[in-house]
Amino acid sequence: MADEAWSVYDRLGAAYERHAEDGAYNAHYDRPATLEALGNVAGRRVLDAACGPGYYARELVSRGAEVVAFDASEEMLRLAGSAGVDAVRAVLGEPLPFADASFDLVVCALAIHYADDRALAFREFFRVVRPGGAVVISTQHPTTDWLRKGGSYFDTRLEQDIWLREGTEFVVSFWRESLDTLCGAATDAGFLIEKVIEPVPAESMKERWPEDWEKLNRRPGFLILRLFRPL
Repeated sequence: MADEAWSVYDRLGAAYERHAEDGAYNAHYDRPATLEALGNVAGRRVLDAACGPGYYARELVSRGAEVVAFDASEEMLRLAGSAGVDAVRAVLGEPLPFADASFDLVVCALAIHYADDRALAFREFFRVVRPGGAVVISTQHPTTDWLRKGGSYFDTRLEQDIWLREGTEFVVSFWRESLDTLCGAATDAGFLIEKVIEPVPAESMKERWPEDWEKLNRRPGFLILRLFRPL
């Protein structure tokens, strides 16, 4: 399923970039919360894993970080590169082309659920982040996905959503798994879980998307983990 998971972003292309730039869930929910979880990045070397069109990378550079990024989608790499992001092709959930302990921080925003091998993804993050460094991942909330999709909460299942972008439907595949399984993959790789964050939306969402803002203040849509590699 690996090629299918990432190739949809080749087809989404610029439509996804336009949607994510100022969309409710990307720009006013996940992005501010994930960047806050990273903390002060000035002078830090940061890996943006599965960077998409590069919105997180650009913001991190503006905050003083040295950023290297990767994505599996050639179209996302093109979009990120056109915005000045230093991005290379690599696949989340496969061996990464970076040296051991070569980053202070890793951010992986809304992408870990696309990786066929989440355990390997976490092991690779552990390998490339220095001792004392941190990894911040955001993902779809396991409980919310279970309520949407049904079945047993504890099953690990390949699911599909249909996204409508600029009048075209795209089938997006992703892995649904329990919080226990997700956290277990992180701790089995060697990480300590420093924070579990169930974000609330930014106030900037309230006026433009009041129904989404109200819903996300009642139940979470996304989940953020801040992971620490021990010294």
